[in-house]
Amino acid sequence: MRPVHTALAVLVTAVWGFNFVVIEIGLGHFPPLLLSALRFLVAALPAVFFVGRPKVAWKWVVGVGVALGIAKFGLLFTGMAAGMPAGLSSLVLQIQAVFTAVLAALVLRERPGPVRVLGMCVALAGIAVAAVDEGASGPVAGFTLVVAAAACWGVSNVLTRKAAPPDALNFMVWVCTVPVLPLIGLSLLLEGPERDVAALRALDWSGVAVIGYVAWISTVFGFGAWGYLLRRYPASAVAPFSLLVPVFGMSSAALVLGEDISGPRWLAAALLVGGVGLTSLAPARTKARTAAAGPAAAPAAAAATPAP
Repeated sequence: MRPVHTALAVLVTAVWGFNFVVIEIGLGHFPPLLLSALRFLVAALPAVFFVGRPKVAWKWVVGVGVALGIAKFGLLFTGMAAGMPAGLSSLVLQIQAVFTAVLAALVLRERPGPVRVLGMCVALAGIAVAAVDEGASGPVAGFTLVVAAAACWGVSNVLTRKAAPPDALNFMVWVCTVPVLPLIGLSLLLEGPERDVAALRALDWSGVAVIGYVAWISTVFGFGAWGYLLRRYPASAVAPFSLLVPVFGMSSAALVLGEDISGPRWLAAALLVGGVGLTSLAPARTKARTAAAGPAAAPAAAAATPAP
């Protein structure tokens, strides 16, 4: 890759890693489901009027919108609101590569080779270490919700592979239109209209900045730049940079939020990043196409999308 494109790839992963810190700050302003709804609303508008019609069938737009927008981000934001630390969330979410590989084997007939199986085992060992560490020091419910979010991300990755969108930014903007109303409805039902109205009435410049970052910088810029790189270079050249997301996520959470990174958490990070690297980059025994869209995402490009 050209140096300028390498710098762009690192910048995108830094944006996605720091995004977890911004989400943590945003959860101090908004209920989690409302924050997720606002993120997609602002990401979709007004961009949807400038990207043209969807270049894939509506079933793929709706399917990815439900799996990625409603399920993955709804669970992730709720898990973080339940006490899951931002840095650890950025790490645990990478287990999506294992879920993606398993689902690809079942749905796309991509048989995992021995290196990929080894990577899955190493990554799962990392999750086990993180689970033991979090179980001893934090809420298990939040950890479980983030793991469930990773599983939903795996589903959206496989759907994205099937859709094979030719334009990643066009696809992502239209996907962002799907979760808005369902998330608002779930927020009103589960979080209550009083809490939502109070959060909107208390909106200040820091809340506006949070929504602007997660919507325009993390989503529109992040996915647009990532899609640009995937159109210019093979996914195998771009995807490894996604392993920097938890590095930036954990380091920025430690610096900005003061989160402690324990010894077991460093061990979990090493196992997870190493395992995800093996899982994502080892070739699958298939001639299946590789989609260009990456959080939110596709197997080798799956580690690619992201994160929030």
